[in-house]
Amino acid sequence: MAMTLRRGDTEVSGWWKDRELFRYVYRPADPRRESPRPYFHPVRTLRGDTVTIFRPHDHVWHKGVALSLPNVDADNFWGGPTFRDGRYVQLPNDGAMLHEGFEAPADAFAGNGGQRASLDERLRWVTETGHVPVAERRRIAAAAWPDAGAWVLAFETTLTNVTGTDVVFGSPATEGRPNAGYGGLFWRGPRSFTGGTVVTQDGTGGDELMGRRGPWLGFTGRHDGHDGASTLVFRDAPANFSHPSQWFVRSTPFAAVCPAPFFDRTHALAAGDSLTLRYDIVVADGELGPGDCAALATRAAADDLITVT
Repeated sequence: MAMTLRRGDTEVSGWWKDRELFRYVYRPADPRRESPRPYFHPVRTLRGDTVTIFRPHDHVWHKGVALSLPNVDADNFWGGPTFRDGRYVQLPNDGAMLHEGFEAPADAFAGNGGQRASLDERLRWVTETGHVPVAERRRIAAAAWPDAGAWVLAFETTLTNVTGTDVVFGSPATEGRPNAGYGGLFWRGPRSFTGGTVVTQDGTGGDELMGRRGPWLGFTGRHDGHDGASTLVFRDAPANFSHPSQWFVRSTPFAAVCPAPFFDRTHALAAGDSLTLRYDIVVADGELGPGDCAALATRAAADDLITVT
């Protein structure tokens, strides 16, 4: 059964059979304070369970799954306040990632023995003062694995410095807040996932796994409304400069995962240079342990959807 895409004026939705698996909002109507940027929400399992949340009251700038970076030079492409001089301060520095166009019509196609759907997008990053530090090319692909009760979302971004000087990426941790290394492809889970299980190649745990390194990380949570669970597996591509990823992960007070390439050290991108980051997110029905999560991460690497597209 093919994975298909349906494109509207502000969003693209990905469908398998008669079920919407994800909605990618590429022209969000968010206020400036929330750093408008494309996001995936809702994201659902093949069974139909939702595994993302949108604008939770505690952090309204958290949007499902979104590329979000709080420290880009002096600007914030995460949303909300910025950590400066030991505290969070709301500054006039919330930037926006603006959709410029798709390289080809959004469509579904077959390849590599299975059905998949893909997008190739161009964006520009604009600061609150109107400066453009980064041009971005974003490639997204998805494929269903019904035999495994799962599907995979592949995400690749290439960030190009279009200024005449270095652009420095960091995190609140690089500004002095311990363990606040967030920034990257950030997932915020539904409220029922609070207290869920973090899965690594070495076993399972919770908040104590913040900042650990590994080639992949899983998160299992339970759903309200029925006695069921889902697992997400986040895979860091070996070609990423920060591989194996240092992970920003929380089970409490909310569920969140982010492969964090700038967790505890800044990265300077020279004028005219580009940085490519690639990740896979496997969305699976059921409560999976380390062995099953490792198998899904290996399968995502073998499918290599971005290269195929």
